[in-house]
Amino acid sequence: MKRILIICLAITIFACKEEPKVDYALFSGKIENPKGEKVVVLKGRDVVKEITLNKDGTFTDTLKIESGYYNLSHGNERTGMHLSPGSDINITLDTKEFDETISYTGKGSENSSFLASKFLEDEKSNLDFAKVFSMEEADFLSKMNEIKNTKEEFLTKAEGISEDFKALEEKNIYFEHISYLQNYPGAHSYYTKKEDFKASDDFMKPLNALDYKNEADYNSIDTYKQLVLNHYSSLLSKSDNPAKILEDINANAFPALKTDFSKSLRYNLSPNNEHNEAYYNGIMAMSSDEKYKEDITTKYNKVKTLAKGMPSPEFIDYENHKGGTTSLEDLKGKYVYVDVWATWCGPCIAEIPSLQKVEKQYHGKNIAFVSTSIDKAKDHNTWVEMVKDKELGGMQLMADNDWKSKFVTDYAIEGIPRFLLIDPNGNIISADAPRPSSPKLIELFKELKI
Repeated sequence: MKRILIICLAITIFACKEEPKVDYALFSGKIENPKGEKVVVLKGRDVVKEITLNKDGTFTDTLKIESGYYNLSHGNERTGMHLSPGSDINITLDTKEFDETISYTGKGSENSSFLASKFLEDEKSNLDFAKVFSMEEADFLSKMNEIKNTKEEFLTKAEGISEDFKALEEKNIYFEHISYLQNYPGAHSYYTKKEDFKASDDFMKPLNALDYKNEADYNSIDTYKQLVLNHYSSLLSKSDNPAKILEDINANAFPALKTDFSKSLRYNLSPNNEHNEAYYNGIMAMSSDEKYKEDITTKYNKVKTLAKGMPSPEFIDYENHKGGTTSLEDLKGKYVYVDVWATWCGPCIAEIPSLQKVEKQYHGKNIAFVSTSIDKAKDHNTWVEMVKDKELGGMQLMADNDWKSKFVTDYAIEGIPRFLLIDPNGNIISADAPRPSSPKLIELFKELKI
């Protein structure tokens, strides 16, 4: 009897044992006309896994994941997916028509299929951002509500998607709508050239009512994440006491926000930022990435050497489009306005007409206009031809080692276009000068009596 009891107890324990939790998804597919040897699965900017393609473009792998939004990247293209543990998804596509040929099949594929179809639907709208953000508030809101209603209707008609995913997409639509409102003041000011524009209090009410401390939404919805990061960036830019704002964030924000926000502040460390010390201390307090903090310390120390009146870093023997080489030393005795650009940079090219206008206005004055391309060596001919085709004026030079050129790194340049102004003695006037399209540039020239 005792033996039977022990056996029954063992059976009971075995039967009640919890099933192991599935924390992976099966992922396979085929890429027609592949543009490389791998596909990459991403969660935000983080690489989840790199998968090598077979010779026939097929692949199969297991992904250890949490339920959420992901991206599949191949070549220069990517597509959104929604993956969950327990899924068994197969994707096929042809790189000749990447988005148009994407097809998902298998267990749990319906959510990703919806995202693929939503992308194509969004493409049809062909939104003219310059036109839309130039609208006055009432017309802009009307257009945004129209877009929001269209997306909600499209979601309502979707078949086969899970209820949890549908709830996420509803939030996505809402947060995307709010993000348009958040971007409106800055974009409207840019497109209409109204530098002092401010949106009305009523217009901004939805933003003021938003909860910016929802950790779950932050970790699962990229549009909300960007809203939050933009919100805190705006608070900082408007504050006369950024140290206090940064202290509050460090004390009260959840870990993922502190990590992301500390990384976003890298570009705020700049020669014209009078609060560099506060930003540096804020980054150091929020970040737990020792390598990143080392890089930030290097940049901070470099930026401190770029104050007004400090000796300018120099470029030596840069190739001159007209022949020979040119060094900054050759231009001593003149003011030097340097445009750091590249042929692939859209915002750089957008400044060219304004730069040509300023060059013409100051022709014959004691100032040299120098455009320094940081194109890679392989794009040398592209640079040569663009200078010819666009009839670029001033002095057209090519840096000696693209982004890694000493002149570029000494000026802590991490984004272009970047404009520099150097005085006749070779000292810095501004290591981040106004763009040619800004009225502030001519104001600065007048102050200097150029």
